[in-house]
Amino acid sequence: MRKGQNPAKFVKEVPRPKRITAALLNYIPFLSGFYAETLDVLKVSLESMRKDAGLPFDLMVFDNGSCAEVRDFLVKEKEEGRIQYLILAEKNMGKGGAWNIMLAGAPGEIIAYTDADVLFSSKWLSRSVEILETFPNVGMVTARPFRTPPEFYESTLKWARDAERAKLEDGQFIPWETFLEFNLSLGQTEEENKKVYAETKDWRIQYKNVTAMAGASHWQFTAYKSMLQQFLPFDMDKPMGQVRQLDKRMNDAGLLRLMVSDPLAMNMSNTLGYLRGELKQAGVKRKRVSVGKRIVEVGFVKKILLAVYNKIFSWYYS
Repeated sequence: MRKGQNPAKFVKEVPRPKRITAALLNYIPFLSGFYAETLDVLKVSLESMRKDAGLPFDLMVFDNGSCAEVRDFLVKEKEEGRIQYLILAEKNMGKGGAWNIMLAGAPGEIIAYTDADVLFSSKWLSRSVEILETFPNVGMVTARPFRTPPEFYESTLKWARDAERAKLEDGQFIPWETFLEFNLSLGQTEEENKKVYAETKDWRIQYKNVTAMAGASHWQFTAYKSMLQQFLPFDMDKPMGQVRQLDKRMNDAGLLRLMVSDPLAMNMSNTLGYLRGELKQAGVKRKRVSVGKRIVEVGFVKKILLAVYNKIFSWYYS
């Protein structure tokens, strides 16, 4: 028999979720080797996201089976009110599995998704939402301009060419330093990027006095939840890769994929080297690669070594 009345009956109202949910996906299985600095990277990413987004948001974190130290940190963040929604998966469900839960379950009308290694600059969210709300039929907006595969923004260019109030221009609109900064963070060399920069171009679109660049990416984007739900569920059978499903599906559906015109988000990868100024130093050092390094970079040698690395990685987790 029930004893007394449930106190919740006397609560007159409940808090409402904010219009925007920032959704971060994290995975740190251990704190050594490749992952030695990744907890620090996560902390910096969270702090930069909250610092001056330009708009209020609730924060959702999906942890994809991280180690105990990382889970403890996230639980403390939740208990101290810095994370509004925390999901702790027992095992790594892969990015697709995590997206299926995050993009369907985030309570906001707008979802600002990010990987856990992104460094944000001031007004990253308000600038992204401005484009999202100004342009019609937008699928996603990324808070940094960079050169993305043209086959994934064909629908964006088609709309810009046909729209009466849109102005479309092509040229070298992303400064060389901004272009190189991002690509160095992906482990590329300055020399190879000079060639890519010279042989490719940007597409700039002006619409209703708002400027955006054509292109976007799955590592960070802002979108309407209703738009994202059109593409769920994702069926990805690997923990990484296959994420361009979202890019392709949006383009095939005729949705716009856009970027802000300023670099308001930056990939840190698995270290804080970018904040220590190591990227530019690395770009210079890579010009003087050793014979051994050149051998490793030979296509079939690199493929064999990566296969061995992946096999060791899969053995560890099985």
